[in-house]
Amino acid sequence: MTVWDRPEPPTRPVPLDRERIVAAAIALADEGGLEAVSLRKVAARLNAGPMRLYGYIATKEELFDLMVDEVQAEILPEEQSDDWREALRVLALRTRQTALRHEWLADLLGGRPTLGPNGLAVTEATLAALDGRTDIDTVMRAAGTVGAYVTGAIRREIANLRAERATGLSKHDWQRAHGPHVTRMLATGRFPALAKAVHDGTDVDAETSFATGLDWVLDAVATKLTGPPT
Repeated sequence: MTVWDRPEPPTRPVPLDRERIVAAAIALADEGGLEAVSLRKVAARLNAGPMRLYGYIATKEELFDLMVDEVQAEILPEEQSDDWREALRVLALRTRQTALRHEWLADLLGGRPTLGPNGLAVTEATLAALDGRTDIDTVMRAAGTVGAYVTGAIRREIANLRAERATGLSKHDWQRAHGPHVTRMLATGRFPALAKAVHDGTDVDAETSFATGLDWVLDAVATKLTGPPT
């Protein structure tokens, strides 16, 4: 029986429920990442004994599943566009915004699909945007391709944010600090394509980079939606 199907125990002294437990876990993760989350620490935040939590959640993995599902509610728009491209763009942008609010989400994206109500609703919205525009196998592959881009781009952005905090160096500070080494390496002539990118490429912010890459992926998906509706 999954955590979604297992009933909660009756209320006891120090009232608990999964909603309160998950909210406390999310607060801990927002403050200190997933490493700050344990059933013991969640129980302490709720002024309850750790063993009390096992009546509601059997493992930390179940707790993570519940946490992911809770924040996935933030991804769902109130209304979904009839334009498949706009619908997928909105879902992707809202996923990025949610991950920036809850950086730990980046560590849990990309694995097996979440089966909670919000996770299923996000999957439904993604597939519904493409439904009827080509065969179902192509729909699944297209949704997977967009999802892979979104997950990868978000993880890279979050990794850079964490590196900035860990080193105290912004992206440009880091580039300046390593500039002499890069200059020496490029001067060897062994990396002509990289040299061109460094000297002639345009630096863009993370939001612009994400949106541009997303548009390119959606352009590719559009080429696969040429068959008759099914």
